[in-house]
Amino acid sequence: MDTNMPPVKPFPDHPDPKEYLHLSEWEKMLNGFPYRPFHSSFQEPRLRCRELVQKYNRTSYNDEKTRRSILDDLFHPSCKANKSMYIEPNFRCDYGANIKVGDYFYANFDCVILDCALVEFGSNCMLAPGVHVYAATHPLNAAYRQLTDMPNYYELAAPVKIGNNCWLGGGCIINPGVTLGNNVIVGAGAVVTKSFPDNVVIGGNPAKIIRHMPEPSPDSEPFWKNMDGISGNLMDLE
Repeated sequence: MDTNMPPVKPFPDHPDPKEYLHLSEWEKMLNGFPYRPFHSSFQEPRLRCRELVQKYNRTSYNDEKTRRSILDDLFHPSCKANKSMYIEPNFRCDYGANIKVGDYFYANFDCVILDCALVEFGSNCMLAPGVHVYAATHPLNAAYRQLTDMPNYYELAAPVKIGNNCWLGGGCIINPGVTLGNNVIVGAGAVVTKSFPDNVVIGGNPAKIIRHMPEPSPDSEPFWKNMDGISGNLMDLE
């Protein structure tokens, strides 16, 4: 895995309250500690996100300038330097500000990213239609999932990190705390519940390794250039 992509920290099952009581609710959320999602401090960023997403989903197909401007406002500030970000409406996310994408990011129709914790994508990542990426989660003990005491109700979050050159197949689900290495392909409909290394194809529920891929070589010629005229019919760009 790329040295710039360290593994996500283990999710704290029983965090010591002394570690997080001094933090703001937003800081608790980003650091994997229990936080109160109905706290007043979340109202403004959540509403801002909803309005930007609604605006984005109503843009014209040809208005690439407006779409890019909205994504620059919606996503983490580091994304403003990206060479290309393209997302097909409809798109949904929780806050937007916790989403980082690398250069040449593409997401097809109806993708959802619940970015309660940081969700990071490397460069050249492609999301097929209906991909869902979840950083949000809940306590396993049902006693703590009751909404009868709203001011003290809490949720949890764990970051998701996707490497460079990854292709996430249609309808797949990436669960909280997952790290995928570089050049990973996720099969359509897969449910990814754990992390995987570089250069693998994964699929199934729960996802497992289907095959190992060779290390990509920039010197190898694309297969369609050796199709003896067939490529001329398939990919005529003249």
